Amino acid sequence: MSRNPARVSDQAEAPTSRAQAIAQVAAYLAGNGVPADEAREDAGVLLRAAAGITRLELAMSPHAPLSAEESDHLSHLVARRAAREPVSRILGERGFWTLDLLVAANVLDPRPDTETLIETVLALVDNRDAPLSILDLGAGSGAILCALLSELPSSRGVAVDLSPDACAATVANLTRCGLLERAVVVRGRWGQSLAGGFDVVVSNPPYVRAGHIPTLEPEVRLYDPTLALDGGADGLDCYREIIADLPRLTKPHGFVAFEVGYDQAASVASLLGARGFAIARVGRDAGGRERVVAGRMARPRP
Repeated sequence: MSRNPARVSDQAEAPTSRAQAIAQVAAYLAGNGVPADEAREDAGVLLRAAAGITRLELAMSPHAPLSAEESDHLSHLVARRAAREPVSRILGERGFWTLDLLVAANVLDPRPDTETLIETVLALVDNRDAPLSILDLGAGSGAILCALLSELPSSRGVAVDLSPDACAATVANLTRCGLLERAVVVRGRWGQSLAGGFDVVVSNPPYVRAGHIPTLEPEVRLYDPTLALDGGADGLDCYREIIADLPRLTKPHGFVAFEVGYDQAASVASLLGARGFAIARVGRDAGGRERVVAGRMARPRP
């Protein structure tokens, strides 16, 4: 592997095998601030991308030599990861739920925590074959709507985002997943331009406190758009705006589900309660943190 630009190894000789390359890349990434457990996994992913091989092929032939072309390609990928660019952005795709989604520039990179939102919604759906209408506010990459439509075959959806880049990314992923015929993508601010009457409303809105954005990990702070992160001084501005309009947007027997920050579940539940929604379910992520708040209309609408 070339020592430039990634400077993966201080050895004079390039690594002669896939296994050696992975070890050196992992050490180099860890030395550039990537957590050690991630560095080893990332090294394997980047090696497989550079060599054009599968996980099984790597496991079967770990001592196969890298060609000069593969080594140069790997150095290029490693340099980007050492600059803390997420692997998903380097490769241009990410696995989400059961789908392989495109990851676009200037659009929030979907993350595993958001799968908790999918799990929560599916747990609240009585009949997955019912023809539900789904509204995804702040759709970003379209990951949430794509996952839900893939699990609810008779449902249709509307995705809304203020960013034209996000709208384009949603269309691309709906197309990639074969779901575009069951969806409409609208550029706008939350549900302002919509008539309402949805069975399910979902959202992963910006919820980072504005003052905390400079403290985020470089993978987020440098590569995710601020528009998709900034939730105002207390992180709740977008929830307030969306929830104020929910009684109009949601059918009487429909429900809403929000992804929330690790310490925001109680605050979002309170905002929902003030608009007549009873909490139907709180979803926890793999680490046990309250990550999703879902509610149903609890009293007659004014």
